[in-house]
Amino acid sequence: MTGLVYYSSRSGNTARLVERLGLPAARVPISPADPMPVVDKPFVLVCPTFADGEGRGAVPKQVIRLLNDPATRALLRGVIAGGNRNFGTTFALAGDVISKKCGVPVLYRFELAGTDTDVTRIRSGLDRMRDTLCSAA
Repeated sequence: MTGLVYYSSRSGNTARLVERLGLPAARVPISPADPMPVVDKPFVLVCPTFADGEGRGAVPKQVIRLLNDPATRALLRGVIAGGNRNFGTTFALAGDVISKKCGVPVLYRFELAGTDTDVTRIRSGLDRMRDTLCSAA
């Protein structure tokens, strides 16, 4: 199974989703003073969206910091984006931004902490990608 790397704010929504997936995962720290996880194999990024009404600031600064490392960015294989449907067109916008900037697909979009159906679909999708992700190192 590929590794997951995720960012979760203090609300813990994304952390709860990742915990329910039951897969190996490394957390991007909330504090800029804390060290970034060492990523040395292909991974999927799980990232919530934090955007203003115009879509600015969609990708958390800590995620930008993680992806600014060329070696880490080269291992990114896809993004799973979270958000809140109440925000309309900016729902899960971080996934679209990361996809475009890094040339990887948006694999899935979920709301808040996700549902049981989201967990099932994400695990199934990651299982289908296993061979591609493991051989892409």
